[in-house]
Amino acid sequence: VQLVESGGGMVQPGGSLRLSCAASGFTFSNYIMTWARQAPGKGPEWVSSITTRGETTWYADSVKGRFTMSRDNAKNTLYLQMDGLKPEDTALYYCGRGGKNTDFQYRGQGTQVTVST
Repeated sequence: VQLVESGGGMVQPGGSLRLSCAASGFTFSNYIMTWARQAPGKGPEWVSSITTRGETTWYADSVKGRFTMSRDNAKNTLYLQMDGLKPEDTALYYCGRGGKNTDFQYRGQGTQVTVST
């Protein structure tokens, strides 16, 4: 099992980024998938989860209305569209196999998102 995130970077407040998570080594379409994040000096935080076919998504209150999670099962890829970014969104973002959680048996190494002027 391998999960590889990409798309992070530095952006100004109010900006947007699109994160991707490329999955391999398992049947991606069989699993609920999740994005989580960890800010410097803080514990991990669940961000969003999506059902196997992408028909249902759940979001943390802190990102609801600004972030959109999606998946493309044909490409074995997970996405997180982040709009209206705030400095408090600064964190290492990682994807994990499984539901609403921050501790996964399988997770990626993460991609850094920094929101700053």
